[in-house]
Amino acid sequence: MLAHKYYDVIVIGGGIHGTGVAQAAAAAGHSVLVLEQATLASGTSSRSSKLIHGGLRYLEGMHFSLVRECLCERALLLKNAPSLVKLQPFHIPVYKDTSRRPWLIRSGLTLYALLGGFSRTSLFRTLKRQAWNDLDGLDTIGLEAVFRYYDAQTDDAALTRAVMHSAISLGAELESGAQFVAGQLNENGALVQYKTGSQTITCEARVVVNAAGPWANQVVEKFTPTQAPDAVDLVQGTHIIIEGTLTKGIYYMEAPKDRRAIFAIPWHGKILVGTTETAFDAAADPDSVAPLEQEARYLLDTMASYFPAYRNLQTNPICSAFAGLRVLPRGDQHAKDGRSAFTRPRETVLRLDRETAPRLLTIYGGKLTAYRATAEKCLKQLRPALPIRDAIANTRRLTLQDPGEP
Repeated sequence: MLAHKYYDVIVIGGGIHGTGVAQAAAAAGHSVLVLEQATLASGTSSRSSKLIHGGLRYLEGMHFSLVRECLCERALLLKNAPSLVKLQPFHIPVYKDTSRRPWLIRSGLTLYALLGGFSRTSLFRTLKRQAWNDLDGLDTIGLEAVFRYYDAQTDDAALTRAVMHSAISLGAELESGAQFVAGQLNENGALVQYKTGSQTITCEARVVVNAAGPWANQVVEKFTPTQAPDAVDLVQGTHIIIEGTLTKGIYYMEAPKDRRAIFAIPWHGKILVGTTETAFDAAADPDSVAPLEQEARYLLDTMASYFPAYRNLQTNPICSAFAGLRVLPRGDQHAKDGRSAFTRPRETVLRLDRETAPRLLTIYGGKLTAYRATAEKCLKQLRPALPIRDAIANTRRLTLQDPGEP
């Protein structure tokens, strides 16, 4: 019988948070294995709005620490991943019927700049009227003000690959096409079984990090002794890609139907518009997530309300669409409509199987921008259970480059 291979850390899930934990653990000197059931970033981590941002809209919910953390991480990514993360101008048009008035947006942008340390990348200004006609055909009828500030854009899948590439350069291992089968927790760690092709492999770890995103509770349920999964909601976010170009940056729009924030983003010579927030059936397989016709119409209607060129079209401008799932902690008053999802907390929840010498940590939720900070928090919580190793790198200073498609 072959001896089990031993790792300090086994990570289940090759999305941005799984690869982030792998990088952080490998940088701390630990042996790491990442198990990904398909390919890197094949789930939510390739279906985001492609933004590296502080989350301006989170200020409305007074999530100041989250915004500050994301702005700090944005600064690091702009420095460490210049080929992957690019600063972009964002425009907020304010019309007579826009619910958020100019004074409120100005106050929010001032606070945003404050949380960003009043750095060059956190400053904003109001555009003069003579500049409005140069904004990619933006409707100027009833327009009262346009604010310009800066955040960043990325290719989320490429960023995930780059983080995993960094982790591998530090000694981490990746097993793609690896289906997690079962985990058995014992006093000293865990036994993990996974399938690759027709082969079932068993290995050992001191700790397991469940970074399976929408599949997190399915993973939890495969451990013994039985672990209680957290009560979460899966919220579907759909994006559409439409014909057209944006040359002046990104537009932060307010959906006429429910006043949610929608982005119009230049993307590979076309325009990416998103996102929606639609309740997803918790009993359904996350693999079944798909854009809904009403979501596409909602996004296109929002685009048309800001850009007259998309009104009264004779042909459908939608080239393609994609949908992903967010994991949100279930609140006492959670509801089944998109507006409630939009206003709910976005903090990442880290759940341990036990407080002393934990063997399993599950990540619920998480932001693309803050993946590195989340990974560091995971390592901090797991440190008492991990063997002492000599650190070999600091993730705050590691350069990230996309190694290309796998």
